[in-house]
Amino acid sequence: MAQVTMTVRTDSAVKQEFTSLCEQFGMSVNTAMNVFMRAVMEARCIPFTIGAPNSNSNDLKRLLRKNMMERQLNGEPEMTIEEINEEIAAYRAEKKNI
Repeated sequence: MAQVTMTVRTDSAVKQEFTSLCEQFGMSVNTAMNVFMRAVMEARCIPFTIGAPNSNSNDLKRLLRKNMMERQLNGEPEMTIEEINEEIAAYRAEKKNI
């Protein structure tokens, strides 16, 4: 499918805060908008909540959500329980080494 450019007008402070939050989520503004539009079209409503991480638990949730969104955008199948468990184990191992 052909790519098109879309322009969104917003207040500069809103753009700055949104860009900062997207960075905290580990994605670009462009990726966030594409995820949002696809999710809205599929669910026919606003189907998800995104929040800035504020604890290790939220960091892990953010990592898993990011992986799931990337798979969805790339048309890949959902993560299996084994893949989710591998992500959790890798996250915990990384935190132990810090």
